[in-house]
Amino acid sequence: MSEAHGDLNSELDRLYAARFHDEERESKAQLWRVICKDFFARYVPNDACVLDLGAGYCDFVNNISARRRIAIDLNPDTARFAAPGVEVHQLPLERLSEAVEHGTADLAFASNVFEHLRSPDALLKVLAEVRAALRPGGRIIIMQPNVRLVGGAFWDFFDHTLPLSERGMTEALEVAGFRVIECRARFLPYTTKSRLPQWAFLVRLYLRFRPAQYLLGKQMLVVAERP
Repeated sequence: MSEAHGDLNSELDRLYAARFHDEERESKAQLWRVICKDFFARYVPNDACVLDLGAGYCDFVNNISARRRIAIDLNPDTARFAAPGVEVHQLPLERLSEAVEHGTADLAFASNVFEHLRSPDALLKVLAEVRAALRPGGRIIIMQPNVRLVGGAFWDFFDHTLPLSERGMTEALEVAGFRVIECRARFLPYTTKSRLPQWAFLVRLYLRFRPAQYLLGKQMLVVAERP
């Protein structure tokens, strides 16, 4: 997560421990194992350097095969949940350059991160850091609530501060110098507590059956490239 909330930054471990209990975290981790293997792995070459922005409990970075895996988050619990071989940096995203050299990352991944930033200016600053970290041709994958579809439920989480639709996210990426190459208004349901099927084979079916995403999906998926 970014340096967005003052005193809240020191309470992130307590906030997310309360939001996701042990059983829920394990269930979420199992979902992500399937989602990474059956969907996101296609975006990640085995020799890639991958950044997980706002990595949280490392659900993405733990389940992706890559030459170098880097998790960035202010939550001190992130290091405890990282798999062996994952580098963890407890930093705000605005200081991404302290974790990775410019022009060396192949992929940056941000799941449910940018809605926590304090303003459009903060988003542009983070995107500039990501762009600097990526090599030419490197990509950023963004998955987050689509406020146009979620509506008032966006504010059910008190640390949500920056509402974005897929159109707003696309515009921000273009202003930051990225080229959007894939944009889905609807991908996954709003939260893992919602109606995304929990059994692995049902998750695989959901990922392959786009009409189900049109029905249940309230998170966007945007993929952009550094020219």
